[in-house]
Amino acid sequence: MTKPLDVITIGRSSVDLYGAQVGGRLEDMASFRKYIGGSPTNMAAGTARLGLKSALITRVGDEHMGRFIREELAKEGVDVRGVKTDPERLTALVLLGIRDEKQFPLIFYRTDCADMALCEDDIDETMIADSRSVVATGTHLSHPRTEAAVLKALRLARKHGARTALDIDYRPNLWGLAGHGAGESRFVESAAVTKKLQSHLELFDLIVGTEEEFHIAGGSTDTVAALKAVRAVSKATLVCKRGAEGAVVFVGAIPNSLDAGEKGPGFPIEVFNVLGAGDGFMSGLIKGWLEDAAWPRALEYANACGAFAVSRHGCTPAYPSAEELAFFLERGVKQKALRKDLELEQLHWSTNRHGEWPHVRIFAFDHRMQLEEMDGATPEKIGAFKQLCLAAALKVAKGQSGYGILCDSRLGRNALYEASGTGLWIGRPVEWPGSRPLTLEPELGLDFGGLEEWPLENVVKVLCFCHPSDSEALWTEQGAVLTRLFQAARRNRLEYLLEIIPSKVGPVDDATNADIIRRIYGLGIYPDWWKLEPLKTERAWSEACAAVTQNDAHTRGIVMLGLDAQEEELAEGFRLAAAFPLVKGFAVGRTIFGQVAREWLAGQIGDNEAVDAMAARYQRLCAVWDEARLGANTREGAHS
Repeated sequence: MTKPLDVITIGRSSVDLYGAQVGGRLEDMASFRKYIGGSPTNMAAGTARLGLKSALITRVGDEHMGRFIREELAKEGVDVRGVKTDPERLTALVLLGIRDEKQFPLIFYRTDCADMALCEDDIDETMIADSRSVVATGTHLSHPRTEAAVLKALRLARKHGARTALDIDYRPNLWGLAGHGAGESRFVESAAVTKKLQSHLELFDLIVGTEEEFHIAGGSTDTVAALKAVRAVSKATLVCKRGAEGAVVFVGAIPNSLDAGEKGPGFPIEVFNVLGAGDGFMSGLIKGWLEDAAWPRALEYANACGAFAVSRHGCTPAYPSAEELAFFLERGVKQKALRKDLELEQLHWSTNRHGEWPHVRIFAFDHRMQLEEMDGATPEKIGAFKQLCLAAALKVAKGQSGYGILCDSRLGRNALYEASGTGLWIGRPVEWPGSRPLTLEPELGLDFGGLEEWPLENVVKVLCFCHPSDSEALWTEQGAVLTRLFQAARRNRLEYLLEIIPSKVGPVDDATNADIIRRIYGLGIYPDWWKLEPLKTERAWSEACAAVTQNDAHTRGIVMLGLDAQEEELAEGFRLAAAFPLVKGFAVGRTIFGQVAREWLAGQIGDNEAVDAMAARYQRLCAVWDEARLGANTREGAHS
């Protein structure tokens, strides 16, 4: 069945505030990491990562957390047409932590929350008709209003030939059966809940739950008896999750032993965090279900996705991409603590990054030393000038994607902060200007802890003057700084741009940059971005690009820097670089702002004139780059 959507999930959405510290009480958590949460929301993102066209039906508040959920889902590739904004209620929050592999203190902040106001009017028949399947979760059967919305979606799914599934998702305190402090409780007997669930089980083609969840659905703490009770009211395929023992599938009559069900291969991994494992499992299962894979294969997907979830911090952030899943299934487990498997973690990071940057034209005004040396410069004036640079960048970008800036926080803090949320690509330098051996800006701190303060949209940019002929001692010293910075950036979920300029410290030939690139990868550093000076020959660019792709097939790409070159010289460099698809654009500064800065600092021109002059130069360079890329694509098409 070909439809625009593969799966629609419906129900809870929340912001998960995950304790960053592990092994302690929630009372002792000092900081939290913010993720999207709620089973249907997790599954929508999890299936999107696996390549399915997914959508979510829920409600969020008309505030920062609601916008966060909507924006994160869109970045994950989830269709958000069904995410309604509630004008009166707040987005649900969940505070949670990891005490050990079995305990996970959790508090739901869901009193009259936005997603529990979901109603029948929020269910769009056209959207349901567009999907191959609808997946509901148990919590939204706990209230008459949300129950009515779910039932409408299920009826419409049946009407339009879509499959239906239920993740029982039993949370006793969301049914009013446990106190606020019992968020981690997974089972409380309730005849009323059993009756409610059983009244709807006939509507589903697939029902999934843990043993405890089937206990509540079947009204018995004997799992086989519970499954038989469910079978008595539903013809659905039943998938019973058994924790470390994997899962079993029952298509027809329920046998007297769980071991008689269909099984899939499991994975011997370390359990780090059980929260969100079921939603990861369900994401993989849905993939297999919609592929009409044999149940052992579908369970293999599900078990693998669940293994990723229990091995990492957070729920949705832990789930794999399709490429990561395929790699893992082919290669197998090499390190039981999957989050410590460097090869796997690199693939996880690089295939799940948010946003696409097929091309990027960067106005670089992160210069510090060069501006400080100009006549009339003071920290205050430089800061004001950088705000004018930002105004010029925004004037050219006009809200379109593919534009960016490089701006520092020591002299350009106001401009840097103003740029946040504008849609610009934002790079932020950390090197102390001109340093060799490499040292960093003091604001980062000796432990690089200053990166904790950075917004996630900021890219860590570091310039290193290095050369293949440098002494081993110098390589060791600079490499140690680059490595620590790379690890700190990853720890803080920040992308990393590495700029290398060998021409300032030694002779350069066609192999110089490629040699440095390979050496950097040899240190275990995988930059998201590379920034290279204009290379003089096609061979030099070819070797540099090959050195990157041979080590990292998923790099964001390369940008070319300017080195204060004249526009005509840059245009020639652009034409050479644009022939290589890995080169995504440029990062040019003084060619755009140099003369304007001298005149503005001297009081020879005003603010508007400075902005207009820089915008005109930036616009010309963007046009030259675009023309060079178009020419390269035209030539490539003619040769293909």
